[in-house]
Amino acid sequence: MRSEADKNKVLEFISALGGRVRGPGKIYLTGGATALLQGWRDMTVDIDIKSDPEPPGLFEAIADLKEELDVNLELASPDQFIPELPGWRERSEFIGRFGHLDFYHYDFFAQALSKLERGHARDLLDVGAMLERGLITGNQLQALFQEIRPALIRYPAIDIPGFAEAVEKFCREN
Repeated sequence: MRSEADKNKVLEFISALGGRVRGPGKIYLTGGATALLQGWRDMTVDIDIKSDPEPPGLFEAIADLKEELDVNLELASPDQFIPELPGWRERSEFIGRFGHLDFYHYDFFAQALSKLERGHARDLLDVGAMLERGLITGNQLQALFQEIRPALIRYPAIDIPGFAEAVEKFCREN
């Protein structure tokens, strides 16, 4: 197991990754990396990323950087766990360009919904932090949930009534 990452380690990773790939692409940060860069967490177990489109040389760079920087890297994003939210790319917040790559925070609403579906204590704290910082609103969160609700049937591991209740409860209590 590699070390946990702090904000500086995430910034070092994205700078190094942008310099190592061989062409343009977009990288979306999610989970703990977003929490670190937005300032509501000090550490994360891993850096979760999604590439879209995938730049040439991405996997070679990742293989080298995880060892060089002693960091855990995961190819993970909300759309692997819940249906893709319409407009997620447009809502993803630009972080900056590093070398060949443009880095973004993956859509905060998609991150929030995937965290509410999972329901771990840390996830709920993250969603609360997103709301407190004005990165999401309860009304839009509920509206986006309703848009993806018909597609949830394609995700048999999801307890649809439980997920709906988690979203409603969060929005009601916040």
